[in-house]
Amino acid sequence: MSMFDQILGAAHDHPTVKNLAEKLGIDSETAEKAIAALTEAHHQDGDTVGLAAKKTGIDESVLASVRDQVGGEGSLAKFMQILDADHDGNPFDDIAGFAGKLFGKS
Repeated sequence: MSMFDQILGAAHDHPTVKNLAEKLGIDSETAEKAIAALTEAHHQDGDTVGLAAKKTGIDESVLASVRDQVGGEGSLAKFMQILDADHDGNPFDDIAGFAGKLFGKS
């Protein structure tokens, strides 16, 4: 399962994501996809918002708003560092557990 899919699953139906979507005037599904795509794109070379837009088809202005609401690029960087809990350089093996904890699921 990809990082995108794991984060998407953890964000699904989470109250915080629903509140974010409502605040931005977007549906929850779009907010979930935006968070997952931004997090995944952040560790790739290139523009985070642009890469997330290519992955999801979500308008860049919506993605930029979501990024800003979750705390900006700095928060995405911290999120990626936290994801690599065992410090092996690979966050993919750690993300399922962390994403569940982040969004209150076990």
